[in-house]
Amino acid sequence: MLEFLGIADTEALFDDIPEQLRMKRALQLRPAMSELELERHLGKLAQRNQDAGQVVSYLGAGSYEHYQPSVVDAIISRSEFYTSYTPYQPEVSQGMLQAIFEYQTMVSELTGMDIANASMYDGPTAFAEAGIVCCAHTRRDKLVVAGSVHPEYRAVLDTYARGQSIEVVALPSVAGVVDSAALAQVLDGSVAGVLIQYPNFFGRVEDVRAIADATHAVGAVLVVSTYPIALGLLETPGALGADLVVAEGQSLGNPMAYGGPYLGIMAAKRDLMRRLPGRIVGQTSDHDGRRGFVLTLQAREQHIRREKASSNICSNQALNALAATVYMSYMGPNGMKEVALQNFHKAHYLYNALKALPGVKIPFDGPFFNEFVVQLPKSAAEVQDQLLQDGILFGLNLGTFYPDLENCVLISVTEVRSREELDETVRRLGELL
Repeated sequence: MLEFLGIADTEALFDDIPEQLRMKRALQLRPAMSELELERHLGKLAQRNQDAGQVVSYLGAGSYEHYQPSVVDAIISRSEFYTSYTPYQPEVSQGMLQAIFEYQTMVSELTGMDIANASMYDGPTAFAEAGIVCCAHTRRDKLVVAGSVHPEYRAVLDTYARGQSIEVVALPSVAGVVDSAALAQVLDGSVAGVLIQYPNFFGRVEDVRAIADATHAVGAVLVVSTYPIALGLLETPGALGADLVVAEGQSLGNPMAYGGPYLGIMAAKRDLMRRLPGRIVGQTSDHDGRRGFVLTLQAREQHIRREKASSNICSNQALNALAATVYMSYMGPNGMKEVALQNFHKAHYLYNALKALPGVKIPFDGPFFNEFVVQLPKSAAEVQDQLLQDGILFGLNLGTFYPDLENCVLISVTEVRSREELDETVRRLGELL
C-alpha cells in the first residue's frame, strides 16, 4: 500500500497536520491489565455511581423507571432475535419481519393512528423527522413548536430545520400549557405543522383537540409527541385529531441505560403513509397463499438517490422495538391500563402531600398524568444534593432549562414507587424546608 501511494512510511499520511500540533509523547495510559485485574478495576469505577436500584428516583423528563417483566429480556436475548439486523431477505427473515409487523400494529392501536413505521432512532429524532414530514407534505417551510415541548426535543428539531432551511417559531406557554391566543396569531397559510407534547414537558395535559382544530383550519399538520404509558389511561392522540404521533419508546420494556439505546416511535394517518421515513413491514401471501411478511413502502431514495431524500433514516431500532412488542403483548390492554393508573394515582398522592408542605408552591395547577412541577422556598440544587445523600433523587431542576422557573423541580412518579418511599420523601423534604 505504501509503495502504491508512493510514500516511505505511514507518517507521511499525516503531513497535512502541522508539526506543532502533533503529539510527541506516548499516550498516558496505565499498563495493560489482565482480564481479572480489569474486571476489578471497572468494578471499583462503577461503585462511584448510584444507579436507579440504589436510590428512590423521581427523575423523568423523557426517560422513566418502569418495571421490566423478566419475559422481555428472556425473549430479546434469544440468538435469532439478538443477532438480527436488517431483514432484506424476507425468505429467511420471516420471524423478525413478523415481530416488526406486530410492533407496528400495536403502536397504531396504542396511538389511535392508521399506520406506524418500523421504528426510528429515538424520541427526539423522531420528533424532528416529523417536522420534516410536515414540510414535505404541505410544501411549506415554517413549523410552530410549543414551548411546553421538551427543550432537548426542540433543540434537535432546530438542528434538523437549520439544514433544511426551515423556519421554526417557538410558541409561548401559559400556566404550563400552549397559549391558545399566541397560537391563533402565528397560524396562517405559511405554517406546515404545529408540534406539541401530550402530556407535555411539565406533565400537563394539553387540549389537543382544540389545537388540532386550529391547525387543520390553515391546512397544517399536527404532530403530537406523547408518552406511551400515559396512553393506557388518556385518550389517544389519533382520536383527538393528531396527524402524526411520535414518542420515546424506552418506557415500553426498555431500560433507562444511562440514555440509550432507545426507540423512536412514529405513527401517522393514512394520507401521510408515503411520507413516513424509514421502513414499513407489510403483510402479504406467497405463491401458495401462505401468510408472509416483507419490507414495503421503503423510500429507496434514502439509499441510492440521496439528493432527493427527505430523511437520512434507513435503518430501525429492531431490538428495542422487539422489547416494546414483548412488553405490550405481555401486559395486554388491561395491564397497560393498570400501569397507567398506578402512575397516575401515585403521582397525585405525592403531589397532594408535597403541596401541603409549608413553603412549597405549585406553579402549574391543572390536569397532569404522572409528572408535575413544584417550587421550593429555597435553592432547588441544594435540596436535591441533600436528599441525594439520603438516597432520594429528587427530580429535575427546571432552572437549568428555564431561568424563570428558578427553584422549580419536575417530579416524576411511576409504578415502581411504594407508599412508604413517597411518605419518607415528604417527611425528609419537610425537615429540610
